[in-house]
Amino acid sequence: MSEPTVETSAEPAPEPAHPTGMDSADPRRWLALGIIAVAQLMIVLDASIVTIALPSAQADLGISTADRQWVVTAYTLAFGGLLLLGGRIADYTGRKRTFILGLIGFAAASAIGGFAPNAELLFAARALQGAFAALLAPAALSLITVTFVEPKERATAFGVFGAISGGGAAIGLILGGLLTEYASWRWCLGVNVPIALAAAAAALPVVHESKAHGNTKYDVVGALLSTLGLVSLVYGFTEAAKAKNPDNPNDTAVQGWLATSTITFLVIAVVLLVGFVLWERRIANPLLPLRVVLDRNRGGAFLIFLFVGAGLFGMFLFLAYYFQINLGYTPLRSGVAFLPFSGGIIFTAGIVAQLLPRVGPRPLMLVGLVMAVAGMALLTRLEQDSSYWKVALPAELLMSIGMANVFIPVSSVALVGVGGHDAGVASAVLNSSQQVGGSLGTALLNTVFASGVTGYFAANLTNPANAAQLTPFALLNGYHHAFWWATGLLGAGLLLAVLLINAKKEDVPADGAVPV
Repeated sequence: MSEPTVETSAEPAPEPAHPTGMDSADPRRWLALGIIAVAQLMIVLDASIVTIALPSAQADLGISTADRQWVVTAYTLAFGGLLLLGGRIADYTGRKRTFILGLIGFAAASAIGGFAPNAELLFAARALQGAFAALLAPAALSLITVTFVEPKERATAFGVFGAISGGGAAIGLILGGLLTEYASWRWCLGVNVPIALAAAAAALPVVHESKAHGNTKYDVVGALLSTLGLVSLVYGFTEAAKAKNPDNPNDTAVQGWLATSTITFLVIAVVLLVGFVLWERRIANPLLPLRVVLDRNRGGAFLIFLFVGAGLFGMFLFLAYYFQINLGYTPLRSGVAFLPFSGGIIFTAGIVAQLLPRVGPRPLMLVGLVMAVAGMALLTRLEQDSSYWKVALPAELLMSIGMANVFIPVSSVALVGVGGHDAGVASAVLNSSQQVGGSLGTALLNTVFASGVTGYFAANLTNPANAAQLTPFALLNGYHHAFWWATGLLGAGLLLAVLLINAKKEDVPADGAVPV
């Protein structure tokens, strides 16, 4: 039986420099930028806003410790896994049309999540949010590109876009704390509904349509293989955590990593992901051209973002639980406690951007990763009575300054040697790497955390009546295990930078990859 033809266009027909209705003199172009920026802000803050609300949502819906990570990973997996396909759909179907569809779909998914009566519907709503974000984000970026054709204005527009991407996490932390503490965790999802619908309504008369032309077929098979493979991998990690579920430490019926369900999902993941690579090699115009990822520097950049995302997403998850469960912080205070991390990145990014053309990407990257590893390792010293100012704050500052020294150089290295036709794909792969890394890291570290908690109870719980007294210390043991593994993930990123990155300052493009 012959295979169905599902290919993406290798080289869409070039668009005119000034598409119809997209004249740079359009007085509404800056209003269009404001609408696009609101949409981008909503996408970025939606990951961090839920992190602060997660302890309350878990308690309200009775979500198990093993399954709670799906609130984060369902979103990031769908977002990262479908981002490349979303970009193709935006280019071929129409960027304005896809942008508005993404906003409406995101609003609907947020409403479903806000009203979710159980964990399963919440997980599904988060996955649906991620899928529509995968449509929305590349459409927003493309609209800026075609709306601003003058180089200076385009640079300004991308500067606004980048600032929103960098500061959105901080806004999400504060907003998540405010809504959870003074309303309900459900409003952390519900707040998206009026914002998205208002942005969609405003975009109709202001934003202009544009699309690519030529062969517009989609690599649906590639998208399905990659996304389902990643979902199966995360599910395998989740099954391993259930086998060592701290909610029921006396359960010994299953055997963790050796459980049949765990092995089954991990094997399925390997088969699907290998199938994805083989499929991308055999079709003429793949969703992910392998030439983009097989270059030494670009491949190194993607892998570094994968490991950095894996470590950082886990840090946010467990530090949020430490602040609220162990230290008794309110959701708002917990959000404020994270602000130095976001502030450190925003402040340092400007300095790094100036240093990059002078010293090149590799030195900055190595210094940044060493600082990030040191900051994550410092979190393993957290105790029940630790001072925020002496442990958590220095760790956050070390990691944030380090991450600014990583994000900007790696984004630039991801475009080294890329032709104009592959630049958008390379930027999308970089952002997908971070989202997918965050998904896999959160699932893996949650499994490690569960094992650490269970191990502590097994070693110290002689009388079930003492379980409540031991719980904070069992949680600390789980955090320590997770933070050590996160340190290892960041260390792997450092090793990759040492071994793979050899780009010089002359190789780095003047315009780095724009964050999505």
